[in-house]
Amino acid sequence: MTTTNTTSEPTAQRLLSLDALRGFDMLLIIGGGKLVQTLANATNWEWAKVLKSQMTHARWHGFLAWDLIFPLFMFLVGVSIPYAIMSKLNKGSTKGKVVLKIVKRTVILCILGAIYNGGLRHFGNPRFASVLGQIGIAYCIAALVFLYTQNFKSVLLSFLVVSLFVTLAQLCIPVPGFGANILTPKGSMNAWLDQLMLPGRLYRPYYDPQGILCIFSSAGVTLLGVLTGLVLRRDKFNGYQKTGIMAGFGLFLVVLALAINPFYPINKEIWTTTFNLLSGGLSLLLLALFYLVIDVWKVRGSLPLRVVGMNAITIYMLSGFIPFSHPSHFFFGGIASLCGNFQPVVIVAGVLLLEWLLVYFLYKKKIFLKV
Repeated sequence: MTTTNTTSEPTAQRLLSLDALRGFDMLLIIGGGKLVQTLANATNWEWAKVLKSQMTHARWHGFLAWDLIFPLFMFLVGVSIPYAIMSKLNKGSTKGKVVLKIVKRTVILCILGAIYNGGLRHFGNPRFASVLGQIGIAYCIAALVFLYTQNFKSVLLSFLVVSLFVTLAQLCIPVPGFGANILTPKGSMNAWLDQLMLPGRLYRPYYDPQGILCIFSSAGVTLLGVLTGLVLRRDKFNGYQKTGIMAGFGLFLVVLALAINPFYPINKEIWTTTFNLLSGGLSLLLLALFYLVIDVWKVRGSLPLRVVGMNAITIYMLSGFIPFSHPSHFFFGGIASLCGNFQPVVIVAGVLLLEWLLVYFLYKKKIFLKV
């Protein structure tokens, strides 16, 4: 693949919990959520049905567990930014060279996102907005902010500015033909901007969940990750203090989001600021837990998650292009045929196993593909 480089495994200052949580998130994306759904269908167990009900997105206002998957990944991208950029600067790279790498990564992610959306099949009417494109542009904004500030207060101010801008755009600026504070699929500021500025086709009839304002809003979650990365890099705090800071601030953001929700609804489809606050707070709480267990208490056993997290974009792309269900039927179809109602569960579990074995092979060969 010409758009990736192969590098040896980085080791300096690496947070094992960061790789593990990223791997946990990616495992859910590439099949874990579907495994829960098929298990619920096969068993009719109450706890499985409860989990299944969370393995989908809220239709409009509201929040379900699956709504956390994407912002959690973007938050973790932000956490890694201070480590990655400071490593480059400490090795002698100039800011100009770092900017070029940031822009290159952003462009490649946007291109890969368009390809993942089927841009080569729908060449005449492509969908340019994409998950990878949103990650790339939000990463670019957060990385440039950190590169040219490199201090907590400036990044915090940038996070507040982004949050305030999105809030004002969605609540206070009148949308032509609808007015202000209209948070509907057709009348929101997101819909107006996407129809006006976004080329190609939209994912929804009137807006795109990876559209113009959504991308800018999601940069806030990424900047929140940068703030977290700065805290984790501070030698003045020990592991328990860092855990407490993340957990405390995460809880504060969750409570704040829920308090504002009646007046400014939590909505992933248009990435409201309250959605950022809630998903960012939950991401902080999850990272605090993983960091405490893996990096502070040194509990072993995170390798199965870390091998996925260290090649997250690779397995995301491959899971979209390769029908892993075919080899799963080939290798596990015989066993599945003996399992009655559990046959789909075995096949989905086989897909996850094959995907994991692929990234484990890359890990053992010290192949880490990066854009």
